This record gives sequence, C-alpha cells and structure tokens, in this order.
Amino acid sequence: MGFDYSYEIFIPARNVARALTELAELAPTTGRQPTIPVTLPGGDQVVLPFTSHFKSEPVDCSTSRTLDLDTTIVFGVDDAVREFLGTHHREPDERGRVAIGYIYLTVRFATRWHPDYASLDFTAATTGMSLAFERSASIRAVFNGLTAASGGVCCVLDTERATRQICWLNGEPMQEAVPGSLFAGYYDLAASWPAQDP
Repeated sequence: MGFDYSYEIFIPARNVARALTELAELAPTTGRQPTIPVTLPGGDQVVLPFTSHFKSEPVDCSTSRTLDLDTTIVFGVDDAVREFLGTHHREPDERGRVAIGYIYLTVRFATRWHPDYASLDFTAATTGMSLAFERSASIRAVFNGLTAASGGVCCVLDTERATRQICWLNGEPMQEAVPGSLFAGYYDLAASWPAQDP
C-alpha cells in the first residue's frame, strides 16, 4: 500500500466559490484543459478547468455535502518537485511552474469540526507525490497561498501519522502539530477560527 498524503484547507462556507475560482488560476495555462460547470449549494455556479470522476459533465452540488474533482495544479520547481519528476521532463510555464499530475480534491461544504466552515482536501495520487507534498516548500507555499487567497483560516498537512502539521493558521504560516502543545485536538483547533456572521 502506498501513501495518500493530503493538504486540507479550511475556509468560511460562504467562500467556496471564491476558493474554487482561485484554484482555477493554478491550473496549467499550456495545452487544452477540459472544463466542467459546477452548481454549488446556494446556487452559485463556477466553470472549472478540471474533471469530476474524470468526466466533464455538469455537476450539480446544490443538495450535496461534497464535490469531488480531479485537479491539475502548477507548482514552482524546487529540489523535492525535481526529484518527484525524475526523468519525466516537463517544460515549465512562463512563471517557471510545472504540473505534477492529478491531485484528487474533495470539497466538503460543512466540516465536522466547525459547521460554518467548508474544507478543500487535496490528496496526492501516488506515494511519490505524497513525499513531494511533505518535502516541497514550493508545494506548501502554493497551498498556503490558496488558503490566504480564499479567505481561509487554516491549512494542515496529513501524512497519515497520529498528528497533522498545521501550515497556516488565522493569517500566518506556522509549523505546529495537532494534537500538540497548542491544541489538544481538532475541535480545539477549530475553536481558534474566527466566528462567522449568520
């Protein structure tokens, strides 16, 4: 069995459309990308350069709890990304970024830790990609940046251990474990997020 490491971003539930729009900006700009129209809870609609279950048919999530997408995201090339790519040379885009393959995204429109927040859970497709998730400062910076651009409050890295690594919290990058010295558990972490207006 391989590793399935993931980055999970927590955002106010009302910011899902904003987060997905920001995510679309991280899709490769070279080559033809499929697009998929998605209807979100509340009726917002976004068109995304991804697929859902590897299909480009419209997705209606207006009464769903989750949305599954197959994403392709570009990252700056650092040593960990270069090691992951190995002999598979990929031409960087105009900003020096490359795609590293499919990353599976599950959007949860309400999290179990805090009902006013949604989450975007990005799971690596392979063990090699999982290790790149853990080792690459460039990959971490992209997910922290997406958290900030989406109005998110928290980003954690799950490496399938007893604790998760907090990478971003309430506007600041950080490196703390949960459970750990700051937070006894995930509900304590969620209690540190700002209250949302009704």
